[in-house]
Amino acid sequence: MTLSFPILRRKIHGKRLVYLDNAATTQRPKEVIDALSDFYASHNANINRGVYALSVEATERWDAARERVARFIHALPDEIIFTKGTTEAINIVAHSFESGIRPGDEVIVTVAEHHANFVPWQALCKRKKARLVVLALDKKTGFSLLALRKALSPKTRIVAFSMVSNVLGCATPSKEACALIRKHDDTISILIDGAQAVSHMPVDVARLGCDFFAFSAHKMLGPFGVGVLYCKRTALLSLEPLILGGDMIESVSVNETVFSKGTRKFEGGTQNVAGVIGFDAAIGILEKEGMAHLHKELNDIGTYAWDLLSKVSGVTLHSPRRGNNGIISFSVAGIHPHDIASLLDSEGIAIRAGHHCAQPLMGALGISTCCRASFYMYNTKKDAAALQRAVKKAKKVFHGS
Repeated sequence: MTLSFPILRRKIHGKRLVYLDNAATTQRPKEVIDALSDFYASHNANINRGVYALSVEATERWDAARERVARFIHALPDEIIFTKGTTEAINIVAHSFESGIRPGDEVIVTVAEHHANFVPWQALCKRKKARLVVLALDKKTGFSLLALRKALSPKTRIVAFSMVSNVLGCATPSKEACALIRKHDDTISILIDGAQAVSHMPVDVARLGCDFFAFSAHKMLGPFGVGVLYCKRTALLSLEPLILGGDMIESVSVNETVFSKGTRKFEGGTQNVAGVIGFDAAIGILEKEGMAHLHKELNDIGTYAWDLLSKVSGVTLHSPRRGNNGIISFSVAGIHPHDIASLLDSEGIAIRAGHHCAQPLMGALGISTCCRASFYMYNTKKDAAALQRAVKKAKKVFHGS
């Protein structure tokens, strides 16, 4: 389908913008920008509070967005909680386990996790004198099922892992992992960080078999400040709200507060209504694009970019050649990643350099930082070729060859 991305018309340092930092955030098509503008221009009002026309319209559009999000991941509307992002979603779940974790209990994560799915569990374990079990790295799949099987014990209470690595781009065996955990002990809670998965491939949370699934709008054409926590109905009963305040209560007296039932209990305060409506428009675009088609396209261009970079001497590729979902992390011998990124910026190419909020993974790879180029639906093989030329130029600038 033909989409317009206004920002891609920009020139950076006089050069065509080649935006390759999509694992951090994607650009927004005009359709999403227009949806945000239209809400503020024609429908702006708070939700769930007013009986006047604008408020009713805003509430109806909010509810419609929840239904679309649910359909997109094969969930039910009353299993969808809107948050401000993946990080908040995961923290809601971690907060809910505060009273249930006891000294000696175990929480399993992987060394490949984004800090958002590592730090909350690490902090919880420290507070509750529990044990954080960290699965070792498998470059092709993030972690191995054998490692998970060995780590599971009678003390395991939670397993949390990402469906797609934000650094390596590889997809973990999520469905198989959930089945393995359920077979070991069906009382263990399973949380999947889906921030990089939902934006790259079809996702069916019912088939996955997890209790919780978290992701963000801004990594899939949507606005900043909107996220989703899928919570299976049976798990919702044990979840506790992180934010207390307005619109998440049934009644308040001087002695007692009665919380709302269902997902509304977790959506306290004034919500990002425009952002959710913009996200609704973004999902509509992805539905028309077809996630299976997008998944294939991103893996094809990822393999193509990997092959081009592999031909540059001194380049070490950390992502797998195939199945990298268009996420290519690499290092160049003798050149700091920040220097590579700065020189690429002078060529109009935007990549990420640093530890990518995954310092335990950097340690497992034996590095402290690296470069990451990540592709999305508006990128082409021409962009991959531009990346290769710019890396070659960086080598010549810094090494003279």
